[in-house]
Parts: sequence; structure tokens; C-alpha cells
Amino acid sequence: MGALDYLSNFCTVTSTRSKRKAMQTVDIKVKMDCDGCERRVKNAVTTMRGVKSVEVNRKQSRVTVSGYVDPNKVLKKVKSIGKRAEFWPYIPYNLVHYPYVSQAYDKKAPAGYVRNVAQTAPTGPNPPEERFTYLFSDDNPNACSIM
Repeated sequence: MGALDYLSNFCTVTSTRSKRKAMQTVDIKVKMDCDGCERRVKNAVTTMRGVKSVEVNRKQSRVTVSGYVDPNKVLKKVKSIGKRAEFWPYIPYNLVHYPYVSQAYDKKAPAGYVRNVAQTAPTGPNPPEERFTYLFSDDNPNACSIM
């Protein structure tokens, strides 16, 4: 049986194909001043393998790429044509719990967007919900001083 196992290793076909990347959308902030800049960015990204669609919004300085691509490779490709680029740092205003937290409000952000920063809920020594529930609990004999 050992010889058959040895020979079967030569007969089996193994696929060396890599797994296909997942379909994803990449948003990049790119400084574009004119139609020529917009065209150069769009042409550079369109020529990449796996790109299905490219949308360029010069007013927001935003490039949206959809397809089977690696986000870092898209960013590298845009930087290779001489443009300053970064991943899209903004999120819609209505998705943020408290948009005026420090570093979230950005004057350069497009209308309706704020910078995506980690936000924490306001915390104090005793949040108001806990304070009221503690005042009228059965565990505290001195809780209700009104009675």
C-alpha cells in the first residue's frame, strides 16, 4: 500500500490558484484641482486588475473604487501618480452619537460629514439613570426619605 500512496501523490492534481479577493468598496480622499487630475486618477485606478467601477467626486475630493481589489494597493496606485491620498476619514453626520467631540468636527469635511474618531459616552461619577434607580431600590433602607 505504501507504493500506491506514493504513486497517487504524482497523479493528484492540486490547484495552485490563490483565493479570489472579496468584493469590496474602497473610498479614498485625493486632492484634485482640475479635470486633468480627475482623469489621471480615474485612468490609473481603472487599469488595475479586479476593478469593476470607479466614481470620482472632485467636489468632495473623493474616489470610490468597487471590485475585487486590495485597499492598500489602490491607495498605493493613486499615490504613485503623484497625488496626496489617504483613506476616506469621514462618516455621515447622522451616524455619530456626539459629533462635536474633540477632533471629530473638521472644517475641511464635506457637508454632512464629520471625521471618524473613537467616541465614548459621557460618563460621570454616577450617570443619572443609576442614581435614580439607586434612590428607590429595596436594597437601600434609607433610599426613600420622603416616606
